Amino acid sequence: MWQRIQTLYLGIATALIVSMFFCRFATIAGPEGSEAVIRYYEKVPFLVLLIMLTTAHVASIASFKSFFLQARVASIAALLALGFQIWLAVDFFNYHNEMTFSISLLFPLAAAVLDFMAAQRSMVDEMTLQSIRAIKKKKNRR
Repeated sequence: MWQRIQTLYLGIATALIVSMFFCRFATIAGPEGSEAVIRYYEKVPFLVLLIMLTTAHVASIASFKSFFLQARVASIAALLALGFQIWLAVDFFNYHNEMTFSISLLFPLAAAVLDFMAAQRSMVDEMTLQSIRAIKKKKNRR
């Protein structure tokens, strides 16, 4: 399972998404030097998206025997991560004066890039296997 590079890409993307459950989203500076920390799981839409992304990544890793399925699920996970990144970017641009955001704000973008790379590698592997099968089939006819 871990012999192929796309599984490594998906594993790293999964680790990035799962780490967001434990990271802070932003910090709000209050009066007298007090700080309020907002975490991703405190906002219900973010929590739902994180659960969906984690499920999609685990499903794409688990489908390592079927290259086409892995590519499709990884593509869906990448699109979900991209949508989540856009939502986080909108929050950043709306509240950048009031809040200090953490670097984990960019994790969905990195996960989306890794997912697209994994999907591309899975498709290349599947096409390679199909061409080898076609050559062997043609050779056996002779």
